[in-house]
Amino acid sequence: MLEELHVANLGLLEDARIEPGAGLVVVTGETGAGKTMLLGALQLLGGDAARRDRVGPAGDELLVEGRFVVADGERVAARRVTREGRSKAYEDGSMVTATRLGEAFGPLMEIVAQHDALTLARPAGVLDLIDGALGNRGREHLSEYGRAWSELARLRSEQAELSGDRRSLERDLMAVRQQAEEIVAAGLSAGEEIELATKVGRLRNAEGLTEGLNASHGALVDDGGAIDRVGDVIAELRRLVALDPSLDGLHSQAVAASDTLSELSAELAGIATGLDHDPDSLEIVEERIRAINALRRKYGDTVADVVAFGAAAESRAADIQRRITSSETLDEDIAKAGAIVDEAAGRLRKSRRTLAKKLAAAARVHLMDLGMSDPLVQLEVEVTDVGPRGGDRALLSFASDRSLAAGPVTRIASGGELSRLVLSLRLAAGAANVPIVAFDEIDAGVGGSTALAMGEKLARLAQGRQVLCVSHLPQIAAFADTHIVVEREGSSAVAAKVSGPDRSREIARMLSGLGDTSTGIEHAEELLRVAADRIDDSG
Repeated sequence: MLEELHVANLGLLEDARIEPGAGLVVVTGETGAGKTMLLGALQLLGGDAARRDRVGPAGDELLVEGRFVVADGERVAARRVTREGRSKAYEDGSMVTATRLGEAFGPLMEIVAQHDALTLARPAGVLDLIDGALGNRGREHLSEYGRAWSELARLRSEQAELSGDRRSLERDLMAVRQQAEEIVAAGLSAGEEIELATKVGRLRNAEGLTEGLNASHGALVDDGGAIDRVGDVIAELRRLVALDPSLDGLHSQAVAASDTLSELSAELAGIATGLDHDPDSLEIVEERIRAINALRRKYGDTVADVVAFGAAAESRAADIQRRITSSETLDEDIAKAGAIVDEAAGRLRKSRRTLAKKLAAAARVHLMDLGMSDPLVQLEVEVTDVGPRGGDRALLSFASDRSLAAGPVTRIASGGELSRLVLSLRLAAGAANVPIVAFDEIDAGVGGSTALAMGEKLARLAQGRQVLCVSHLPQIAAFADTHIVVEREGSSAVAAKVSGPDRSREIARMLSGLGDTSTGIEHAEELLRVAADRIDDSG
């Protein structure tokens, strides 16, 4: 249950901290005092969208904190909302998304508002009510349908994309295939352009290179050349080493230099001998370079880029071919997917219709508990065109008595009947299956003995769970285990628990505005005794 709730700058509530307690918790106060803000706080903790109009005048942001007691201990939720509408959410002290906060704490709470009557006037809202109450098997059917519909929608989207575009795809396929084939036929290898640039340079300058290489070779090996001179140095150093052994290192360096010059001489001779002077060879290399440059202009800055482009073109061609091939079977695939959707819709419809009957019957019982002698509640699931939510249209019809013709709730039901119908349907749909149930002025239009019946119903519901109810009815407040009063003082409001004489004065105010008169107090205390007796008498 909700053990503690703290709000700061939430609407008119500048700073309020309450400990609701178990059972029925009723929140009362003058109209406009801000009592519904407490349920707005629960909605924020349940992951509702941040609304900047909830930020009060006492600062630039609001804060809501809730401490919950669950089976495995305590958990804390918090939410901050700035005047600009930015939101921060916290779970047990760690920052999380509002979605995550809703996933963690939303299942603990069910909030029923007066405007739910408007929701139940729409087929989509009635369908929400039914789907929200589906059991395990029904939820499986709902999931199965969702998957089937998604696949059908995907196939239809693919067909729409391909429709009228087959020729364009075939043109694209021809183009990318030509690109891939042109690149493959070129037989490119990464870095080839660099090797060709070196080769063409040699071919274009073969004569000059040969002449220079031969001259360099001669300078090394001719009589009196560099190798001979180094030989003289080696001989002289060998003689000197005999006189001074410390010069052996210089002798070794000279020998190494001679070896290096010999290797250089051999390489010069080899390169000069291997140079190609054939003009035809030059033409072949230059033609190869021209071909590669043409490919680079079309497909990339380097040969590696061109090769990568070719690989991508092959992949693109395969993808286009797959799409063209699949388009030939799309009609058949769509027909099969449509049949699967129809079958899934049928199973889902069966689950919805079975549940709709149970909900209507259960709601009727609740309505009789709330003072209607023989009400009529009809939840019908009609067949319609399949769509994202199935192939069903849900309708709610109501009559306060079977002798009357049932009709749409907003046209047939009065304000008090609507309040009782919403409460009954939400109870039938499983609102009582969560540990915390909150009702926001669900008693609109209700009074007298019906109000007492509704108070007793809420008190019964609160046995074994926590029920919070924002109410303007003294008959409901009289059944409260915890009574919280919100009072407005100028531009701010305060919330506090009341008990004893303070509670009697508040109920007297709600009864007739005579909160401080002996007559008003007597009426209030009488109402409190009546509520207590009704609970005791019914066990």
